[in-house]
Amino acid sequence: MKYLGSSTIETERLILKTQTMKEQYYLWQLLINPEVNKYFLTVPPKYRTKLLDWNLQKKYYEEEMKHANDKDIFKWSIFLKETGECIGRLSCHERNIEDENITNPNIRGVGWLIDPNYQGQGYATEAAKGMIDYMFLTCDIEKIITGACILNTPSWHLMEKLGFEKLPKTKMIQYTFLDSPVEIYEYSLSKEKYISLLNNDSISKRGQK
Repeated sequence: MKYLGSSTIETERLILKTQTMKEQYYLWQLLINPEVNKYFLTVPPKYRTKLLDWNLQKKYYEEEMKHANDKDIFKWSIFLKETGECIGRLSCHERNIEDENITNPNIRGVGWLIDPNYQGQGYATEAAKGMIDYMFLTCDIEKIITGACILNTPSWHLMEKLGFEKLPKTKMIQYTFLDSPVEIYEYSLSKEKYISLLNNDSISKRGQK
């Protein structure tokens, strides 16, 4: 794997940039939106109250932004090219954060969120594909393993558009703002499979469905 950090990524309509403090208040507001965080945040529920307090979260983000340009950090804010407006964020992190049995840094997890006002317009697909292209083709990672709540149909539909393959077993996850664990699908995508799909133009065809 090549540790190249959160280099700027341009797609047809978007620019993915290294995160800065400037957009963190907006992104925090997205995170505390029940429509967004219900199937996204997996911080232990005991931290719910702290997550809802901007003064506490601001300190966390200020510390995080000190490392935003580190070469082992792969986190981006998503901006519209046309207006320069931030509409979400995405990341590609070590899978070990979610599964302690996976210690290979070449196996990564991914996550993304888009402002509900901009959902349904293909921005999540476009941003995710831009990031995945970068991680597989430039940073040379081996595999991505991720998951989505079964009830969160748009999320796992997006993974399937991008070529992810559903794994045989489901898993129970405790999301931060839900009171009980819920069942998720797990998905996997290898570099070899992704390149094969790109060569066959299968990714773009799936994205049009």
